[in-house]
Amino acid sequence: MKPQVLALAQSRRSAAARSLEAVAALVMALALALALMLPTMARAAPDSFADLAERVSPAVVNITTSTMVAAPGGPNPMAPEGSPFEDFFRDFLDRQNRGDGPRPRRSQALGSGFVISEDGYIVTNNHVIEGADEITIEFYSGATLPAKVVGTDPNTDIALLKVEADAPLPFVTFGDSDIVRVGDWVMAMGNPLGQGFSVSAGIVSARGRALSGSFDDYIQTDAAINRGNSGGPLFNMAGEVIGVNTAILSPNGGSIGIGFAMSSAVVTQVVDQLRQFGETRRGWLGVRIQDVTPEIAEALGLPKVAGALVTDVPDGPSARAGMQAGDVILSFDGVEVVDTRDLVRRVAATAVGKSVRVLVFRDGATQTLTVVLGRREEAEGAAAPGTGAEPPAVADVLGMTLVQITPDLRAERGLAAGVSGLLVQQVDEGSEAFAKGIRAGDVITEAGQQKLETPADLEARIAEARDAGRRSLLLLVRRDGEPRFVALSVAE
Repeated sequence: MKPQVLALAQSRRSAAARSLEAVAALVMALALALALMLPTMARAAPDSFADLAERVSPAVVNITTSTMVAAPGGPNPMAPEGSPFEDFFRDFLDRQNRGDGPRPRRSQALGSGFVISEDGYIVTNNHVIEGADEITIEFYSGATLPAKVVGTDPNTDIALLKVEADAPLPFVTFGDSDIVRVGDWVMAMGNPLGQGFSVSAGIVSARGRALSGSFDDYIQTDAAINRGNSGGPLFNMAGEVIGVNTAILSPNGGSIGIGFAMSSAVVTQVVDQLRQFGETRRGWLGVRIQDVTPEIAEALGLPKVAGALVTDVPDGPSARAGMQAGDVILSFDGVEVVDTRDLVRRVAATAVGKSVRVLVFRDGATQTLTVVLGRREEAEGAAAPGTGAEPPAVADVLGMTLVQITPDLRAERGLAAGVSGLLVQQVDEGSEAFAKGIRAGDVITEAGQQKLETPADLEARIAEARDAGRRSLLLLVRRDGEPRFVALSVAE
């Protein structure tokens, strides 16, 4: 009997163990399924955008602008001289003008915007209200109020308006555009083609688009955006504004699914400055820069292709801090610099007068400079300084015919006073120099980060690079005063 009892007891224990294993397996399966479902659910299309649209619509506005346009003068274009209709049109215009000459007319334009505070601040595009004499805001309720311009920023095409209302206004808040992913759902609202309040939805098609400006950071979307949508908000699914609808790419003027909204990361900074100062106050580092290419990185001995290469240091904050042409800016204010566009945006977003640490790569080592930022708006258009030098010499080097700049040559070519170096007289079209954009009329001022006086100086720099085992040499080339670095191969 004992063996049977033992067998029964073992059987019971095995059943219990199997039951626990089954439960554990079920729990793990459920956990795995939930983990797999969560990101899928986050990306899934909502059943409807109706609740979101209903919640944010009261803060979205239509904008009508009115501008007085002078009437054109000159002869009547409606009927040529001698035409049988000439008398008719002359009488018609006389009645219209009543003897006082052509009268000015009022032109109207439409756009969109959105309220960002209960006390009536409204964001839109600069091009929506630019040059307007009168600005009228129409709310979702149908009520209208006049608006005044607080400030504008043509560089990012953003404008801030203000209305005075008797009661607090419904408003929306900005979201973080930096965490938006390609493929996320978005909703655009506005006044397309003057049809009134309208909603369209789509996804984020691309991030970080640049159209024409130094501070561009556009979100691309396939949500329908048309004329009249300009200045309207692009919402995430939480009802936060992550972009301001600004432009479309279209061969026919209508939406083809390629629209652009300026990211909230840029807009919030601009709006804060316009609200506080009525104008933008961007930081200014005081350097001219270009991207680092693989050839430039190799020529400088950089461990990786990153940062921003300084091509010129005019009088300003960086010059006072000791920065030099040929330095590579690796980090700014503690943040690694990816490329020139990244640096421009970071500097512009930094407060004027702030003292920042800038890590640069120079002569094979890094060093930290402390730069007190100036204001970009005050410094734009400053000319780069030049240095002087002369005597004649001509040579063919690296596929280029080079001549040392003399006073006569400087006058003949209309070069700025003080410009020195080697003038490119001719470039072999089969050479690497031609392939990399060097052309006749360019001036080479430095090679290997050393000043050039004669073609012999360039030949000496080439020999030094070869002796050091370098495959390329970095040239500082100027065209119409604008500098850039070009790395040319010196391998034998």
